[in-house]
Amino acid sequence: MKNPTAIDYLRFIIPSLIGIFLFMTPLPSDEAVTIPIAIMSNWLQGLIGPSIPGIMTILIVVAALLSLVARIVKPSFITNSDFLTNLFAVGWFWVIVRVIAAVFAIITFYQLGGSSTELIWSEYTGGLLLGEEGLITLLFTIFFFAGLFLPLLLNFGLLEWFGALMAKIMRPLFRLPGRSSIDALASWLGDGTIGVMLTNKQYEEGYYSKREAAVIGTTFSVVSITFSIVVIETIGLAQYFVPFYATVALAGFVAAIIMPRIPPLSLKKKTYVTEAEEDDELEDIPEGKTRIQHGTEMALAAAKKNNSVGGFFKSGFKNVLDMWIGVAPVVMAFGTIALILAENTNFFVILGTPFVPILELLQIPEAADAAQTMVVGFADMFLPAIIGESINSELTRFVIAAVSVTQLIYMSEVGGVLLGSKVPVNFLDLVLIFLLRTIITLPIIAGVAHLLF
Repeated sequence: MKNPTAIDYLRFIIPSLIGIFLFMTPLPSDEAVTIPIAIMSNWLQGLIGPSIPGIMTILIVVAALLSLVARIVKPSFITNSDFLTNLFAVGWFWVIVRVIAAVFAIITFYQLGGSSTELIWSEYTGGLLLGEEGLITLLFTIFFFAGLFLPLLLNFGLLEWFGALMAKIMRPLFRLPGRSSIDALASWLGDGTIGVMLTNKQYEEGYYSKREAAVIGTTFSVVSITFSIVVIETIGLAQYFVPFYATVALAGFVAAIIMPRIPPLSLKKKTYVTEAEEDDELEDIPEGKTRIQHGTEMALAAAKKNNSVGGFFKSGFKNVLDMWIGVAPVVMAFGTIALILAENTNFFVILGTPFVPILELLQIPEAADAAQTMVVGFADMFLPAIIGESINSELTRFVIAAVSVTQLIYMSEVGGVLLGSKVPVNFLDLVLIFLLRTIITLPIIAGVAHLLF
């Protein structure tokens, strides 16, 4: 970009700083340290909280009905709009998922069927998702603000600038482009669902390959610091938060290095959404320029393309609708089924049996009781802490808490959000990634726990 003006620099700097403030700046709140987007989300939830389950039920039902209409009737108002086609003209599998979600949402919201359907609408299954303080209620508010302001991170040069600076770190360590560092920071400081939103948008716009999007979405969608505090308090070890979070960071870092180098992530296609081949040279620095100079030039060029206020809000509202319609039904369908299995069957107890000898080998006390917590987190990230709080051994409770946070893939949150996004991962991928992360991080966490207790 030749002879940039002060306006060009301001067009890059001001929106990017606002984006950094909203998505990445830790601020003290009533309960813990969090980010402004989460504070705004909590404010809106407090303002209209009782109405949100009804609103989300309507949105989930609309998603199911319009998906059926788009597949069967194919009306012109959908087929003539790329945005609506992308939103509703989904494959039959996802149409069925949305219909199941609509049925679950209606049953849960109205508690239809009484005791005969209680396993669907109880406070530990569908009610945990669609209740006044449930995950889907939270997703409504977090998606509203995060989706609306996401263009501040995406469209004004911040990714280009960080991409040039961080490529030398992200490529050799994680086999990822430098711009993915923004996804990692937004997830770590804020919430894993925000990281998935960022990754999904970047993949759709052709900045990440299929392999890169799958790696970022399943490796860097980290549980927020706020939730980590809740987990360690629930397990009764709040006094160990600093070593607990340091252990989580260490185990997560090791997993992030290993996971992209082994199946299923290593087998993902190195092609973009356009099917073009992955190109590491896109991040090469032109001869005679520093990384900062090159990053600044690309950032200014990106910012200059986005100088319309109307375009900014249009892009933001499209993000919001995309997440509401695309993600909420998947979370409702898969999350409810997973929670029903966790609460009403021995499914996860049986699946956890192979972990008994592993835990015994690692000299973890009460291994038989702890084994199911190694797999039950796949249903919901909070279940291991709830089950583990009754275990007597502090060492074992520490291991359960740390493993549950480093597993990352939870069907009631990040797992459901990933399946509802365009990120190229399927259910089997998520199962394998969840188990592999558990196997990789467990020995590290157990080793630290033995040093502490």
